[in-house]
Amino acid sequence: MTKSFTKQNLGLAAAVAVALGILSGTAAAQVTPAQDSGYLTDTRGNVPISGYGLCWHDGFGPPPISTAQCDPNFRPAAQPVAKLVEPAPAAKPVAVAAATPTALPAPMRAVQKFTIDADTLFDFDKATLRPAGRATLDEFVGKMKGIDAEMINAVGHADRLGSDSYNQRLSEQRVGAVKAYLVSAGIEPNRMHTEGKGESQPVTKAGECLGGKSAKLIACLQPDRRVDIEVVGTRITQ
Repeated sequence: MTKSFTKQNLGLAAAVAVALGILSGTAAAQVTPAQDSGYLTDTRGNVPISGYGLCWHDGFGPPPISTAQCDPNFRPAAQPVAKLVEPAPAAKPVAVAAATPTALPAPMRAVQKFTIDADTLFDFDKATLRPAGRATLDEFVGKMKGIDAEMINAVGHADRLGSDSYNQRLSEQRVGAVKAYLVSAGIEPNRMHTEGKGESQPVTKAGECLGGKSAKLIACLQPDRRVDIEVVGTRITQ
């Protein structure tokens, strides 16, 4: 057998084999070369199977495509595995620094001391407030509006004219009159402390006011007749 004989005889042999397969029990079919698979097919596009369960190759072109019907060693092609797309990582929350509250300035401690001339508040040797004395205390209340008072300490004093007991009583009566007026003006009574010192704490020095009781001596001793008021609290900032 020569090489030029091979392809022609292969085609002829394939045709004869198909015919034999049809005669041995396969339905009659016209055999035509396969267009794609490499196997012979009938007019309906079916691949004829021989009595031995074999498919017929037309003998031309590349080896036939492997199919489950014609290849006892058929292995289905691996299906592409869908690649899982991982979700994009969630954006990390951005930490926002809490605003630091502005520190309020520390309250200012206020200690103020007022000395009011008793002759402005009272007539000589009296404990009843004069109109001018009430005006003076109104002015003091106005100054208090800038201070949140915690304590108001008022101390009454007298000059040395008269007995010690008399001057002690007079100083207590005068400071009591001052407290009563301030409470009527809105000062809380529980914040006020009053006491009388009589003539025990003079402002004038020994030897300054000499002589018997006279208008000149009374005028010289005027600084000793007084009411000292000390206010302790917190200054109110605007």
